[in-house]
Amino acid sequence: MDYDEVLARFDPVLGLEVHVELSTATKMFCGCANAFGAEPNTQVCPVCLGLPGALPVVNGKAVEAAIRIGLALNCQVAEWCRFARKNYFYPDMPKNFQTSQYDEPIVFDGHLDVVLDDGDTFRVEIERAHMEEDTGKSLHVGGATGRIHGAEHSLLDYNRAGVPLIEIVTKPIIGAGERAPEVARAYVTALRDLLRSLDVSDVRMDQGSLRCDANVSLMPKGSSEFGTRTETKNVNSLRSVERAVRYEMRRHAAVLASGGSIVQETRHFDESTASTSAGRPKETSEDYRYFPEPDLVPIAPSREWVEELSGTLPELPWERRKRVQEEWKLSDEELRDLVNAGALELVTETVDAGAPPAEARSWWVAYLTQQANTRGVELPELAITPKQVARVIELIAEGKLTNKLARQVVDGVLDGQGEPDEVVAAKGLEVVSDDSALQSAIDEALTAQPDVADKIRGGKVQAAGAIVGAVMKATKGQADAKRVRELVLAACGQ
Repeated sequence: MDYDEVLARFDPVLGLEVHVELSTATKMFCGCANAFGAEPNTQVCPVCLGLPGALPVVNGKAVEAAIRIGLALNCQVAEWCRFARKNYFYPDMPKNFQTSQYDEPIVFDGHLDVVLDDGDTFRVEIERAHMEEDTGKSLHVGGATGRIHGAEHSLLDYNRAGVPLIEIVTKPIIGAGERAPEVARAYVTALRDLLRSLDVSDVRMDQGSLRCDANVSLMPKGSSEFGTRTETKNVNSLRSVERAVRYEMRRHAAVLASGGSIVQETRHFDESTASTSAGRPKETSEDYRYFPEPDLVPIAPSREWVEELSGTLPELPWERRKRVQEEWKLSDEELRDLVNAGALELVTETVDAGAPPAEARSWWVAYLTQQANTRGVELPELAITPKQVARVIELIAEGKLTNKLARQVVDGVLDGQGEPDEVVAAKGLEVVSDDSALQSAIDEALTAQPDVADKIRGGKVQAAGAIVGAVMKATKGQADAKRVRELVLAACGQ
């Protein structure tokens, strides 16, 4: 259904569940390493494989991270809570249950104010954030989609089983209207920025350390009863969150308008078509047969500890925005452009790493935004860090790189060729600053273009551009053009 018609006939209701993999050294209930990218099934033990007799132990750093996240989200911290078993069978859950939290989460009743594209603020109420463990990973081999349907066989990697997760669940988001897809994207964006500032996760959506499940339902205009919801699982980019919500709103409306009923189910989002497809019927909480985890003691954070953790919270993203706007003398429009581009936090982190604000802004808003568009990813998902960008800017300031060479260095970092200095060394990209080497190239260029040399000697200094261009070509762009011009004019007596 056309989106305008959807809005004329229905009111959307959203519910967003964001799963955050914590960047602790070890897993949630055992001592196995928590690191991305290891060889399959090399980071496992009897506990995370669910072998008989293996007993779990809670990761204290994960509990600490959960409390800090809750405090940053304006949540209440439970004085007493415990884990529960969420029972279901799936091949990548070796115990046949997930150790999670059910009716007693560690933090609850919070909110996050998110800034929309036009600068308006929308408050998203937080129901809860609870601790749990991640599942393993299935690889379906054969078939065209990479999913189980049509696959010849499946492989299981349990490295991810037991990785600490925080699931952050919103209350029903009502009243967003036509801006519901935008609100969804803005919320996940703000949450990602917040989590990055807390340094509890690398929030890499492309690697699955931040995943969003988007619940959507529609209410007919004038109704106060929620419609049947669908849950689009594991949406893994900010742009896709917005697209998935918009698509589901249009799909729901078309089904309802034709007299059909919405099936409560999970859905899969297809990046290439910006559409969803049916997954499995969605269980209710009763289907999971929750009961208290008998192998783990309850958690009772002391008020003193919570207060201590509150004092460790860093400058939060919205506080930083206000500060940098004043320090950099940005207009509201300039600040909004940086926020909308997803560049503000990246720029501020680049400045924190030692780069001047103007240069940091220029790199992220211009060349790196262009690269993100070319590579089809969100700006924060580019494979380059603010610290690396700051180093490139430093190399330019030191005269070791020109802007053109610096772009080649950035490309090398984006392509996984190493740190900026390693790319410079491997490709031999450092500026030629030896005057004798430059002079040799200048003499060759003047000899090759005697008519141009005569014009320069005759006072037509603008003709020096041809010689400078020849020298830059001879040095493969690695000469300092300004210094070359100075030497050309000196050689011609100007």
